[in-house]
Amino acid sequence: MVETSDIRVVRCGGSKVNLTPPIISSDSRYPFVLCTSGDLVKVYSTRTEEWLHSLQGHTNQVTGITLNPANHLQVYSCSVDGTVKLWDFIDGILIKVHSGLCVSACPECFQLVSVHLPKSAEQEVEAKEMSAVSSHISKNPSCTAFGRGGEYIAFARHLQLNVYFFRKQKTYSFSLKATDKKGAKNAFTCIACHPTDDCIATGHEDGKIRLWRNFIHKKEYTYSTQHWHHNAVNTLCFTPEGTHLLSGGIESVLVQWQYGADNRKEFLPRLGGSILHISASSDGQLFCTSHSDNKITVIESSFKVCGVIQGLVKDAVLTDLMIDPRSKALVLNGKPGHLQFYSLLRDKHLYNLDIVQQEYIYEAGLDQFEVVKAAFDIKGSWLATVEERGKKSSDLEFFLKLWAFDERTQSFVLNTTITAAHTDRIISMCFSSSEETTMLVTAAEDSQFKAWCQGADADTQQDQNFWSCDFVGSYHKLNPTNCSFSADSSLLAVSFQEVITIWSPDTWEMLTTLCQPPGVIRDLCFGRLSCSKYLLGTTTKNLLCCWNLLTCELEWSTSVDVSKLQPDPFSENVAAFSYQSKHTDLFVFKPSEPRPLFTNKNVCSEKVHRAVFVPREEPLNSCDESTQWLNRSQLYFLTQNMDLLTFSTATEEDRMLSSSKQLVIDDSVAVTPFYLLLGKHRQQQQKLNTQSHPHNMALPFLLRVPGGGLLHTPAHVLPAASVLCSMFVNSFLISNTGVQQDPLRYFVHIRLKSNGFSYSVMHLLSISLKFLNSFI
Repeated sequence: MVETSDIRVVRCGGSKVNLTPPIISSDSRYPFVLCTSGDLVKVYSTRTEEWLHSLQGHTNQVTGITLNPANHLQVYSCSVDGTVKLWDFIDGILIKVHSGLCVSACPECFQLVSVHLPKSAEQEVEAKEMSAVSSHISKNPSCTAFGRGGEYIAFARHLQLNVYFFRKQKTYSFSLKATDKKGAKNAFTCIACHPTDDCIATGHEDGKIRLWRNFIHKKEYTYSTQHWHHNAVNTLCFTPEGTHLLSGGIESVLVQWQYGADNRKEFLPRLGGSILHISASSDGQLFCTSHSDNKITVIESSFKVCGVIQGLVKDAVLTDLMIDPRSKALVLNGKPGHLQFYSLLRDKHLYNLDIVQQEYIYEAGLDQFEVVKAAFDIKGSWLATVEERGKKSSDLEFFLKLWAFDERTQSFVLNTTITAAHTDRIISMCFSSSEETTMLVTAAEDSQFKAWCQGADADTQQDQNFWSCDFVGSYHKLNPTNCSFSADSSLLAVSFQEVITIWSPDTWEMLTTLCQPPGVIRDLCFGRLSCSKYLLGTTTKNLLCCWNLLTCELEWSTSVDVSKLQPDPFSENVAAFSYQSKHTDLFVFKPSEPRPLFTNKNVCSEKVHRAVFVPREEPLNSCDESTQWLNRSQLYFLTQNMDLLTFSTATEEDRMLSSSKQLVIDDSVAVTPFYLLLGKHRQQQQKLNTQSHPHNMALPFLLRVPGGGLLHTPAHVLPAASVLCSMFVNSFLISNTGVQQDPLRYFVHIRLKSNGFSYSVMHLLSISLKFLNSFI
């Protein structure tokens, strides 16, 4: 058994982009959208909707981001890892890290804490000054907001609104009754503060919006009520000028209320999932809405949608994780009634395929069609889906659909709809692995499995573009639980409760049966390549068994609770996820060897039911024995919290992190990479150069910076040209005592001074190069 720390679990993308409100940069010409995504901060272009880069450095979930009020090119981020980081988000430069922020071990304990971020020349600074403001804080971040440029902070919990004034260090509290005469729900759900007026807008569970005034005097406070939402108000946001108030909820409608004009409002409907957050740019020209389907919508102030940033839809995954053989995209359940195609390489949503082809109604408790099964054939030419509605067997409706790939539209087109494929729920289906003939097998709770093939014309005997049933099989009226084809499609295994039956797809003859040890078959798969003679199965009695199909005998078995058994189609390896003691372990093995090739204890704290092997574009360059199973393919898995994770080698991760490690910059001056060239690095480099090559002191310091220095630094982060020129010229100046020690540099000093410091930077560089060439 091999266990090594060289392989670790990492987030591979697909994280939620709707966890916190997105922010829009202050550049009105080329604005960016920044949003949290797992332990990253992602930067998107509002014009192209493309992901530009990520701010990578946190080691846990990023819980909030905000623009630096002193510099519109910088952003603060906070994380569960207990740090606050300051970034230059244009170039992805990490400027400063504030550590030492305490994180409560109790997930239900929330406090509002004021933290002083000290100024220091060091990159990592410990934040020691913290003071508690209140312990009566809602776990919902939308229930906390700053007002009047930070003069006070409003926060609500349940039925109580609190306003804390920082200068007075005093809190005013206001309460609402649980229900009024009409039985409305008054609990607070969100808060927004007017940017200039002393006005606080609060949203409530009953869909009402209250505008609070005169809250500086506890006994004189008043509020007015506005109502449009039929359910809870999820989010509120004032425009920067304070002329409008934006609200959103489950209706997926953005409502714009005119401030000061009661009930005068505008609507932008049909935005997708329910609205969770609303943000506005500093100039009020753009709005952003975050939605429950893990989407960010960019909206112009004229209420016109100008961009959509779609992440991996975070909903219940009823299908398996699949890989489209053509696009290599990850395919799984998307928005209701759809399959989503997601690029793992680019961490980007590609498109949705409408399977149900019915308008989805966003209403709680309404029974609607859902995609529950899906499978691709080996070439990606056909896609089979099962959609059903009705949890009870008596109310069950389901359809089996076959989709053909259209080369012209580069998408799947509905080919055949089978309304009565079985008389009861389909629980398993798979395509054959043969490239010559395409066959689909479905197994259902009606005690039958069926083989479906493309039909043939009775006159011409040529294949037609429709599907029909080719064979119906059963075994002693037992319900089948799983079905699987061998690698060469010469065998079909169908499990019936505790018995596995082996069939020949050519003659539909049952070849043999394999008696399973006690327990119903839960997973079934054939070995690949050199292990193709083996058949693996897991049972509800926590057994993992391996049969030799040549001898029809049990090769080996072990007691382990396998929640997911996933074979690698590109190697002999099989991955088994085992859940025990409130955590999941991973075992990678070959069916021919009962000893695992790799184990990883506690890969996550949840049970894993969905996993898939994805082929690599290029094999790993260096693989030792412990990482050999990651050479040709990469294993991805999905947790119950909808986190998409994968396994990566330490060298891969270190290479990625080393490219993102940034320079140490002092925040006491203009925070740019250029400061490093003029500051500590210059002093150290001059000291080294003086010791090794004294004549190099005559070289302009900008030319001695590795990587090109000034010429390779983005122009928008450089100081003014006058500052650069004076610093450049001063680098040549020496005292009179140094004339005899360095006459070469003194000569340069005289030459520059005689010209009245009138040279441009590029001209000075040219003079320096000519001067140096004269000595070669």
